[in-house]
Amino acid sequence: MRTYYRSREVLVTDEYFVWRASTTQIVPIGELRDVRLVRGEASRVGIAAMVATTAGLVTLAGASWAVMGQLAGYALAATATMIAAVAVRSPRRRATRVWNVEATLRGSRVIIYSSPDLRVFNQVTRALRRTIEVNQPGHDSYGLAAA
Repeated sequence: MRTYYRSREVLVTDEYFVWRASTTQIVPIGELRDVRLVRGEASRVGIAAMVATTAGLVTLAGASWAVMGQLAGYALAATATMIAAVAVRSPRRRATRVWNVEATLRGSRVIIYSSPDLRVFNQVTRALRRTIEVNQPGHDSYGLAAA
């Protein structure tokens, strides 16, 4: 069995595509039809976390104002403002795009691989493309024309 790509989460051989995500998905290469690369929607998970953190800090500032006095309240309100400002300007807050490999498998359209890292996604899809080409009928695995 020839291996085209191997990592902690993906294994591409001449017979199987294995994706080790939350559950391991093993797909026979010979059963894949109509394989497509799809750019997923951008997600902004970081914004929800930033809003929740800011709300928590504002609540803490209000509570400390009531319990410890004005000085502590002003200090925590200033800290909450600075943390929110840093979070807004953070480069991690940018939208993350997920890339998918979709295929028809046994009559159903499924996602066989997904990754937010474009470099890794390209490496995996290149390996998948190679193994699909090798498994096509009439393909000589040695690169020689049939005599």
